[in-house]
Amino acid sequence: MPFDLTEPFILDTERQLGASLPVSYKTAMSRSNGGEIEALGVVWQLHPIADTSDRKRLARTANHIICETASLQSWSRFPPGALSIGANGSGDCLVFLRSVNSFGPAVHLWSHETGQTELLAQDFGELHRT
Repeated sequence: MPFDLTEPFILDTERQLGASLPVSYKTAMSRSNGGEIEALGVVWQLHPIADTSDRKRLARTANHIICETASLQSWSRFPPGALSIGANGSGDCLVFLRSVNSFGPAVHLWSHETGQTELLAQDFGELHRT
């Protein structure tokens, strides 16, 4: 079950990334850090933002967006500058694409088989949580 998330953890993540996250994403994650969404008839597990406020939250956010993205960067087809925000358990990911000092609000589906991205939603706020 996802927890709420306080702003300092979001700001720390943005500092580590060197880029700001989309407002709609930050708002959603502050209310429910992680969880699931359904898109294209598939349930996607959202990666949380790291929360080190206590042992329980640290354990529940161990698969945070920075950790998951770092793991995917070793894949030859993972887009440079992409940030993984969720996965479907089959290798495909939901990503934000970076533009200089910020990640755009559009959510893209990255296919691990083809290495291609396709637009899923113009804004994270368009996606519906399950």
